[in-house]
Amino acid sequence: MNHNDSTKRAGVPCVGQITRRTFLKYSAGTVGAISLGSLTFGCGGGSSDSGAAAIASYPIDPNVKTTLDRMLSFPASLPGLNASQLREVAQYAKYGYGNWTFGSPLPLKQRPTDIMPAGYSVPTRKTKLLNFFAFTDIHITDKEAPNQLTYIQKLDPGSYNNTSIYSPVMMCTTHVLDAAMQTANALHQQDPFDFGISLGDTCNNTSYNELRWYIDVIDGKVITPSSGDHLGADSIDYQKPYQAVGLDKSIAWYQALGNHDHFYIGSFPVDGYPAYGLRNSYLADSVWAVGDVLALLPTTFPILIDLASMLTKPSYYMGVLDGASPYGEVIDSGPASDPAFAAGAPKVTADANRRSLVRSGWVQEFFNTTSNPVGHGFNLVDPALASDGFACYSFVPNAKVPLKVIVLDDTRSEYDGATDIHGHGYLDAKRWTWLQAELDKGQAANQLMIIAAHVPIGVAAIGALTEWWAPVLPANPTTAPQYVNVPAQYQNAVTLTDLVAKLQSCPNLLMWVAGHRHLNTVKAFPSADKAKPEQGFWQVETSSLRDWPQQFRTFQIYLNSDYTVSIVTVNVDPSVAAGTPAATSRKYAIATQQIVQNNVQLSNPNYANLKGVATGLALPTMDPTRVQDNSGTPDPTIQFVDLSNAPIPVPYNGSYNAELFKQLSPAMINALKAMFP
Repeated sequence: MNHNDSTKRAGVPCVGQITRRTFLKYSAGTVGAISLGSLTFGCGGGSSDSGAAAIASYPIDPNVKTTLDRMLSFPASLPGLNASQLREVAQYAKYGYGNWTFGSPLPLKQRPTDIMPAGYSVPTRKTKLLNFFAFTDIHITDKEAPNQLTYIQKLDPGSYNNTSIYSPVMMCTTHVLDAAMQTANALHQQDPFDFGISLGDTCNNTSYNELRWYIDVIDGKVITPSSGDHLGADSIDYQKPYQAVGLDKSIAWYQALGNHDHFYIGSFPVDGYPAYGLRNSYLADSVWAVGDVLALLPTTFPILIDLASMLTKPSYYMGVLDGASPYGEVIDSGPASDPAFAAGAPKVTADANRRSLVRSGWVQEFFNTTSNPVGHGFNLVDPALASDGFACYSFVPNAKVPLKVIVLDDTRSEYDGATDIHGHGYLDAKRWTWLQAELDKGQAANQLMIIAAHVPIGVAAIGALTEWWAPVLPANPTTAPQYVNVPAQYQNAVTLTDLVAKLQSCPNLLMWVAGHRHLNTVKAFPSADKAKPEQGFWQVETSSLRDWPQQFRTFQIYLNSDYTVSIVTVNVDPSVAAGTPAATSRKYAIATQQIVQNNVQLSNPNYANLKGVATGLALPTMDPTRVQDNSGTPDPTIQFVDLSNAPIPVPYNGSYNAELFKQLSPAMINALKAMFP
């Protein structure tokens, strides 16, 4: 069946329309109404003749609060659907999935003992040095693209909780981003931000249209959140063109690179396997059929995959989301042997704007923008290093404050030739050399430093999907077959142990901020030398704007009365107005969590002697600063709100607000005393 045959969907009602009057009330200064007939669909396609319906925006609830004021409250689980039935969105309301209310505030957890000297007592905050926000893992999704892995979420019990390949939030990813930007604007009016930063995974699948939607939402442009035949664009709320409000033009925002921005579904180099035609799949006119990729994964480390089996065995049609359905029905999916597919692959309308971007092309799009600064940081990349999409740079947010942000691309290389999933942290020689130089220059200049990267460190086992890539071992098929094809120049240039040692040798480093795992955690990296507590630093992870809890973070950096530093970091729920697609997405995100039950308070034990997939090859453990053992004890440096003892803020919690304390070196203290006596 051709999924673009919309005759069976005639008369589908529009859900959650926003009137022109409401739009004008809440969106002064933006475009009030635009004729749908004058709209250019996609990212440069043909115009529509759908009539003169006005294009409105989706304003947020103007009562904007952070989680310090209130939390979302809902039951952690409900009976009804199991994880294999996640796509049965029309049934959610029957079982009460996604219903929420506002609950109690989430207190700020002070952590004065993790990396500070013994006996340290909490000081008075003295001077605010910096105020910024971070958002990450937006995963803007072309839900109608023909080369997704949607069906696997239903097919394989091992992938039921893999909401990256399917979740109903895929319908409204641009709308959630716009609500988040409006929320940041409101907070900016209360307490101005120095800047905002995105920590990567702007796109879900490297596509040009996904990236343009992302940039254009932040720029405040008209968004047409559909592709191909643009089904439902005149009748379905999440498909309708709308005017994004965008980010306040007075707020500079910067960008980091994520693995989903340049790898297929964040996992495979698009051009790494030319015999399989992965790049061509983006522009296909039929739904993709592949093998069950996740069923092929081993249970030991490192995680390898049989790409030939996945890409050359058309066992299952992956399906698309039907934009003419109010619930984003998944269609054209199932076993290729099903009689429904006897006529061949389900057809789609190809769209040139679905093309996959190479790393350098992805970077270049950030120069085509109306928000600030042009380039969004990539204009600061050293020209001598800018070949092949080099995406590392640093900037000073406030010339009056000695603090720089080091934006680090720690995603894998497209050219390493390895056969594992490319979601690990990694630095090649060029990036490792650059990072060391940036840290050394910051130390010499008496600058406080923050590293902003996509992939966190020290939170999962080496070789796991979200952690540091193990350094390449000798290319011996008997002991390490996964590394045979890795050229020397694309091997990981540094072990996690050596990376952490370098970071600890730089006492001006305050923290490493990251996304990637879709979790809100704070982890302490104490100094290896108890006599030098200033060599400790923090890591703060921020959850995805796609999956629950759909939050971003604010950061306020204070100089304290004793010339230590406080980092106050707070989670923020994007404000949403009832009846908007962003509000629907919140319901779906909560419903997905209630059905799938992903662990949002993950704190991994530091197991010793993880075994490789070949012959029991021992791999490094996750955190070089902790004792390596097999006790199963969770990471003591990652803490959460205790949900086992009353009173608790809400019945279920995936957030974490904290005040983190950092000791400074004598040299840095003297420099700050001179500037802030």
